[in-house]
Amino acid sequence: MEKVRGPFSSFCCNLFLLFVLVSVRPNLAVAGSVVKFLPGFEGPLPFVLETGYIGVGESEDVQLFYYFVKSESNPQIDPLLIWLTGGPGCSSFSGLAYEIGPVKFQGVLYDGTLPKLVTNPYSWTKLASIIFLDSPVGTGFSYARTAKASQSSDLQASEHTYEFLRKWLHDNPEYMSNSFYIGGDSYAGINVPIVAQLVSNGNDAGIEPHIHLKGYILGNPAPTTQGDGNHAIPFAHRMALISDELYESLKATCKGEYVNIDPSNAPCLKNIQAYNKLIDNINIEHVLEPTCPDVSPKPNNLFSGRRSTVETFYKKFEELDVLEFNAVECRVTGEELLYYWANDRSVQEALHVRKGTINEWIRCNYSIPYTKNAGSAVPYHANLSTKGYRSLIYSGDHDMISPYLGTEEWIRSLNYPTIDDWRQWIHQGQVAGYTRTYANKMTFATVKGAGHAAPYYKPAECRSMFGRWISYQPL
Repeated sequence: MEKVRGPFSSFCCNLFLLFVLVSVRPNLAVAGSVVKFLPGFEGPLPFVLETGYIGVGESEDVQLFYYFVKSESNPQIDPLLIWLTGGPGCSSFSGLAYEIGPVKFQGVLYDGTLPKLVTNPYSWTKLASIIFLDSPVGTGFSYARTAKASQSSDLQASEHTYEFLRKWLHDNPEYMSNSFYIGGDSYAGINVPIVAQLVSNGNDAGIEPHIHLKGYILGNPAPTTQGDGNHAIPFAHRMALISDELYESLKATCKGEYVNIDPSNAPCLKNIQAYNKLIDNINIEHVLEPTCPDVSPKPNNLFSGRRSTVETFYKKFEELDVLEFNAVECRVTGEELLYYWANDRSVQEALHVRKGTINEWIRCNYSIPYTKNAGSAVPYHANLSTKGYRSLIYSGDHDMISPYLGTEEWIRSLNYPTIDDWRQWIHQGQVAGYTRTYANKMTFATVKGAGHAAPYYKPAECRSMFGRWISYQPL
């Protein structure tokens, strides 16, 4: 595996430093606090939730915030999973409340009161204990104590996650023998395999505590730090968003490179312009769903003195005369409930958030000083495959941000034979998607009708998929 030596050379150099960092008990890292009640949720929580901070990095100047949900089945023997949300800079509470966690927001428009939470019957915590980590630093409720510590990168954030895991297990030794998995979606497609590699290297070096790593899970993953724009055009053609003639012309003039285009290539640029016009007003997160007003609050704007971005959004929404909230129309309205909820003082007190550590909670903080320095994730997948780790890679088949076509392509590039060829997988008597399994213990699955990210659109199907895979059953 000569081709993967480069990305891992820094790991070996850092193993000693990591050993020093994790073998001394931290000054700030303390056991998490149990949360029995959450504002907006009626009655005591019917599951065990713990939140807290763990300090990592130099002098523990990076304080990573986490939510830990104990398995609702048999936590003594059920797998332990850490979940990273993409971005980079998107809070893991998105994964908890909108994808795989035990609660979700009631799907109604904001009415001025604290948004309501209800239980999610399709939570993955029915089958596993899950740590939802706000990473990298500056994400969610995680914060830095110095300006230097606020700067991060793919490789450093992954090292911080590895250090977090070791310290968390030191504080929770009852989980050391549980099977352990690393999961995430979107841009976490970069960090998850790097963290898995760090854990594997640490185990090989004999660093304690030993982490019982079994594999990893990726949903709608980005294959490179630049995303997967080159597969958006073939995907658009398959979805009948562009004509055969334009697609053939794009292929001929751009020669498969649709992102880093040579500025002197006038025919390609002209075709790209035509393409962009055709996909205007298409929801790239799910091409079958309607486009909605831009609701992503910009840093320092959401709860400022002037009208917040969210309030402006609702005004726009009312002007569009689509006041009814349901699964078909503008799901993003429900997402904005999270901003009001997470910035409420009573919520932050219940979650044991340290006062004064953040100005405002932002679901996706794209302003963090972050360097994308990992390049392609494929060499990490190649190396992990040689070590025999299991992996589940799934894609919503209507996602245009990380199209399934690109995921299929990098999986094929690993050159492992298929042992269970392309076939349907079924949920409650209906086709839920298609799947294929490879000799490197990698399972690929599409989720029919899902977008970016799949559990948000198809929670029941995705919970079924996860349950079968985590219990070593075929999809």
